[in-house]
Amino acid sequence: MPDQSPFSLQGKVAVVTGGSRGIGFAIARALRNRGAAVAVTSASEQGAAQAADELRGSAGPTVLGLRADVRLFDEVERAFATVAEQLGGIDILVNNAGVGLFRQVGDMSLDDWRCVLDTNLAGVFHGCRAALPHLKRRGGGWVINISSLAGSNPFAGGAAYCASKAGVNAFTEAFMQEVRQDGIRVAYVQPGSVDTAFGGGGAGKSAWALQPQDVAQVVSDLVAHPSRSLPSRVEIRPSQPPKKG
Repeated sequence: MPDQSPFSLQGKVAVVTGGSRGIGFAIARALRNRGAAVAVTSASEQGAAQAADELRGSAGPTVLGLRADVRLFDEVERAFATVAEQLGGIDILVNNAGVGLFRQVGDMSLDDWRCVLDTNLAGVFHGCRAALPHLKRRGGGWVINISSLAGSNPFAGGAAYCASKAGVNAFTEAFMQEVRQDGIRVAYVQPGSVDTAFGGGGAGKSAWALQPQDVAQVVSDLVAHPSRSLPSRVEIRPSQPPKKG
């Protein structure tokens, strides 16, 4: 059922890339609970269908599950066109799809490097580029890119991942300035450690790490801001991570 809070997304259409699990799934569920029709994409057709079935439930706004590999612009563009055709347009885009392959530079294959950059950075460009005409036709909307604190805090073994997220940050800030006069608000969210299977997780992580729904709440709160305001960057981290040393 739609959220009973004063703010509602009824009549709005949201697309969440990488929405079949983890943070993306939690974001899709939070936006649907606010009343939005939601489309989730996944590189796996089965994953997209299963996520849509779980989100759909027995009542409430429409949910679509679509296969789209964000590394391939044609697939993203086709999926977004399907969303606009079936749901009437696109008002909110959350670029969440990402991969984490953590290797020392000397041990990283060219294919692994390309996979991380093509998914995490080129995938964000593809989503923004494909959604832009639809957002303009609706008279504006939101684009929220899920980055990481790793984009500002590089670490050994994370060269590709950190570079991809630093690129997302810079891309988002530039894109925000390009489209703000079109009524399109653009922001990026930088989570710290989140308790998901992403990157392999870690023993005992659930006791202190962020949960996917914590990031989803940030996204849901962002789109609730009045049109005069643009919170363009949000950092969210665990309040009490393990002490170092």
